Amino acid sequence: MANMQKNKTPMREQLPEVRNKNWEEVACGYTPEEAMNEAARCLGCKDPLCRKGCPVSVRIPEFLSLVTKGEFAEAYRVIRSTNSLPAISGRVCPQETQCEGKCVRGLKGEPVAIGRLERFCADYAMAEGEASTCSGSCTSCTGCTASSDKIKVAVVGSGPAGLSCAGDLAARGYAVTVFEALHKAGGVLVYGIPEFRLPKDIVAKEIRSLEDQGVEIQTDMVIGKILSVDELFTLGYQAVFIASGAGLPKFMGIEGENANGVYSANEFLTRINLMKAYREDYGTPIRKGKAVAVVGGGNVAMDAARSAKRLGAEHVYIIYRRGEKEMPARREEIHHAKEEGIEFLLLTNPTKINTDETGNVSSITCIRMALGEPDASGRRSPIAVEGSEYDLTVDTVIIAMGTAPNPLIRMTTPGLETDKRGCFVTSDGTTTTREGVFAGGDAVTGAATVILAMGAGRDAAEKIDQYIKSKQ
Repeated sequence: MANMQKNKTPMREQLPEVRNKNWEEVACGYTPEEAMNEAARCLGCKDPLCRKGCPVSVRIPEFLSLVTKGEFAEAYRVIRSTNSLPAISGRVCPQETQCEGKCVRGLKGEPVAIGRLERFCADYAMAEGEASTCSGSCTSCTGCTASSDKIKVAVVGSGPAGLSCAGDLAARGYAVTVFEALHKAGGVLVYGIPEFRLPKDIVAKEIRSLEDQGVEIQTDMVIGKILSVDELFTLGYQAVFIASGAGLPKFMGIEGENANGVYSANEFLTRINLMKAYREDYGTPIRKGKAVAVVGGGNVAMDAARSAKRLGAEHVYIIYRRGEKEMPARREEIHHAKEEGIEFLLLTNPTKINTDETGNVSSITCIRMALGEPDASGRRSPIAVEGSEYDLTVDTVIIAMGTAPNPLIRMTTPGLETDKRGCFVTSDGTTTTREGVFAGGDAVTGAATVILAMGAGRDAAEKIDQYIKSKQ
């Protein structure tokens, strides 16, 4: 019998006035009883629209049915059959616009908390020693054993697209090596998303489970410099998947962006997340401003603002040229930011960053905006209100205006076409213009979500498998 309560089973969280001073995870997760109660809200639709809304096609009604009966380990295995990183996607995936956005329970109340339940199952499996990438239902399953006669595939980048592709290829019987440019695997999962939203020990556990499956990960390997894509083929790799992400920051091009105290969000978050600047014992230099302006309205802007608050800032401003309705950030992230004391300056756009006599940021000049007609994205275009400029006193500015792919691989790989944004051109979302080379995630789409990158990794694994078999 379905649980017909209209609203989701609440999930415990740290109090805002406590969590904005620490780096511990905000959401505390479900208890087994809470998970079973929430899963029972699923109606078990014959045509599950929720699954159609999932980029990695998780078998949602099936795993929810198992959770309802308390069969959590089996529910985890069902999730893992299509999703290599459930503990991660359950935390950071925008379920509200994907699986939960399609849930029929949302028509007369709140949708089933699919993301929270996915996280619960993954956390349960890790705690009970059940976590494994092997679901027992892999095609061409080799028992996850290493073998010298396996066909070799190289994956460039260990972010969500690369890890997802590597897991799927390993399950299909390939010998997969992941080449990561940084000293720690995980890509944006470790350098971009803060600890309070995605604990790094969770990422490490998910990566270890892939290694247990036979995936080899080599860090400090900058492809395009230490090894070229051509050299990977020379070393015996039969296909290459480029999942190098989009780590090159974009700026506004306004006066003062070179001042002391101006960061790209990428640098700011990398110093905090990967280099642990919030811990005194690491000694990573970072400006701990008293008044911080974060320019942008996406999840990265929210992460930067909430991180600045935790570093001790008295005032943290989100400056965004449109209204809250147009913000691309998740509703949950906006809600959490407001609870934690982040101040939103909407319909506002920076025009200049001002400095003192020593070259340090002293204020930011902003102009008020009004919304006009919708642009190509469907959002209403912001229009400057003449004569409305004013100065906001700040000592730190963080630019969170998006990112683009690093040009190193395209510059060192003949025959690999990119578009005007520097993203790889593909014929079907993953197949590039260079034979045997595939690409996916932010390197193809530009900055997007973790789960879309994971979906691209799964698609690439399928295409690579077809490509290699066609050559045999």
